[in-house]
Amino acid sequence: MSQIGTPSLDQLQVLVCVVETGSFAAAARRLNRATSAISYAIDTMEFQLGLTLFERIGTKKPELTEAGRALLSFARSILHGMDKLKARAVSLREGQEAEVSIAVDVMLPTARLIDALQAFQAAFPTVLLRLHVEALGAISQLVLDGTARVGISGPLNVSAEGMERSQIGYVRLVPVAAPFHPLARAGRHAPGDAREHIQLVLTDRSPLTKGRDFGVIATKTWRLADLGAKHALLLAGVGWGSMPDPMVRGDLEAGRLVELDLPDWKDAVYPLQAVWLSQTPPGPATQWLIDRFTGQV
Repeated sequence: MSQIGTPSLDQLQVLVCVVETGSFAAAARRLNRATSAISYAIDTMEFQLGLTLFERIGTKKPELTEAGRALLSFARSILHGMDKLKARAVSLREGQEAEVSIAVDVMLPTARLIDALQAFQAAFPTVLLRLHVEALGAISQLVLDGTARVGISGPLNVSAEGMERSQIGYVRLVPVAAPFHPLARAGRHAPGDAREHIQLVLTDRSPLTKGRDFGVIATKTWRLADLGAKHALLLAGVGWGSMPDPMVRGDLEAGRLVELDLPDWKDAVYPLQAVWLSQTPPGPATQWLIDRFTGQV
């Protein structure tokens, strides 16, 4: 069997154009070439591949053969990939990042994250995005070690040298329990009542804030590294704890969870901030993403 040749991008473009326009003459007009040049490009490609791509006899317009139909999608995919490559090159030439790596706090409402990332995809279709989801100090740790270019972090009550911050709003935290939990059944409580019941606490996997407690009241605590697991345990009645209001609003309205009236719990908010290193300031795409989060407030 003879060796198969490699069609050029120009030949692939001609193939697709003939199919889209319906004839060699129409393809020649679109590409501003002579009809003979279009025929030559197709003839050459058929010779290189050892396949007949168009039926030319007995038809008013060239019809793709079975082999032609099989290869058409590949041709279109290659041309589309080349368009994306050129678009990426233009972006890089203009100073735009090839990839944005972002770490977000689990407390960030899902609706805000989806809004930002959908808009980012539309605004920067050629920029790759790498998303990390962590909690508490782990966000800043990912930024400090270079894993993420920017973080959407909660409160970080420790100093991190070279770290820049920009406030982007907050999320309200509500103390909740299942309706059959003792704290939920009792209604209003005296100060200290919640201390005797297991409080589910989100723990920090980062050395930046390791061992620090955030909003802990109870003397008995179960510590979890996953907010989803905490949510599931709350629904099951295993302890009580605080959760982001947007995450449990549906549960509260449906009666699956109850907001607790605790005198020793102050109306708590969880501040959110964008963080990045001074030595690696946000590029155009990263800054656009930060601005999108800021504008949601």
